[in-house]
Amino acid sequence: MRLWVTTFPSYMKQAGRSSVDLQISVADTAFQNSDDACVLFQETARPAGINIEVVRKPDDGYWSNVWLVDPWCASYWGGRPTEDWMFSQVYSKNAIDTGWSETFFNNPRFEELLPQARAELDDAKRREMYIEMQRIVHDNCSVIIPIFSAYGHASSDKVKRPENVASNWEFDGNKNAERWWFG
Repeated sequence: MRLWVTTFPSYMKQAGRSSVDLQISVADTAFQNSDDACVLFQETARPAGINIEVVRKPDDGYWSNVWLVDPWCASYWGGRPTEDWMFSQVYSKNAIDTGWSETFFNNPRFEELLPQARAELDDAKRREMYIEMQRIVHDNCSVIIPIFSAYGHASSDKVKRPENVASNWEFDGNKNAERWWFG
């Protein structure tokens, strides 16, 4: 983050600006402590001339009234088991068509690589395609990913669960209420 704080003012100067004022909408339902995270982001951005107003919204109705409605808001995407799943659901043109695109990202090279990587049987080639796609998103998409959350979970010996649990979201793929029991 230090790099952009020191280089961003030169980009603003080229654009004829000395600062920029932005608002981010946030509620704890977006992700736990998201309002605190946005305040930290606000303080970090200030030396670069980026003035961020953190606008706290109610948890109730956040996903209907704020997400995909306000120009900039906090959100959370749980991990997906494959790169294809994440890229398809969040960053592809299809995400725009289905109404789930937060950024309205549309890049021809990305769209070309997505089905090619999905069909590629050579692991090394497919990996390189996904790396290129990640670079395209990094360099061209209007998303800011300040954190990657790592979750740890614990339970009592009284809670029983299947031997194999899902790894694609917290709590057994969000199926713990269906698949776990008291023993």
